Amino acid sequence: MSLTEITARIAAAERAAGRQAGSVTLIAVSKVQPIERVEAVLEAGHRVFGENYVQEAAGKWPDLRDRFGPVALHMIGPLQTNKAKVAVDLFDAIHTLDRPSLAEKLARLAEARGSCPELFVQVNTGEEPQKAGVLPHDADGFIRDCRALGLPLSGLMCIPPEGEDSRPHFAKLADLAKRNGLTGLSMGMSGDFEAAIAAGATHVRVGSAIFGARDYG
Repeated sequence: MSLTEITARIAAAERAAGRQAGSVTLIAVSKVQPIERVEAVLEAGHRVFGENYVQEAAGKWPDLRDRFGPVALHMIGPLQTNKAKVAVDLFDAIHTLDRPSLAEKLARLAEARGSCPELFVQVNTGEEPQKAGVLPHDADGFIRDCRALGLPLSGLMCIPPEGEDSRPHFAKLADLAKRNGLTGLSMGMSGDFEAAIAAGATHVRVGSAIFGARDYG
């Protein structure tokens, strides 16, 4: 499926949900994709990308930014605290703030730099033990603690359990965000981004539907 087809589907989903045109940001997830596929999407004019791994992103995006100009880069994978400094220098947004130690590190870095990437708290809406994210019943307190550290929170992020209906998870995240006065909702991927837009998503993370299947070999 092409970038053009995905953007057309996003526009149709915005209209169907009564949303303003352009209210949803498409994050093209370029992790583990061959560089020529990433270049093709850049050449098509897209400028918002998502990466899961700090080291991989640091190895390719400085050069791509030199060649293609400004690109908004979003960190959407788990962030190790010891890689936070590299991450805040490289990424425009971090969607995976999920624990006090990372919040404290980001707050120190933000104070030292005088700026901070856009931040989303990751919520483990399915309460899956193997998955990162703040548990729903801890989310209000964690958001409050992040704000006390001076962190500029933009919204919440979730990855619903694989094989489950995503819609209840999107609704849960939207409720949490509204209760805490947050407007950003990073939710929805290749298979369910239209349902996410119907539930209020402001950012959708689409990879394989744009780039093709990943080869982890």
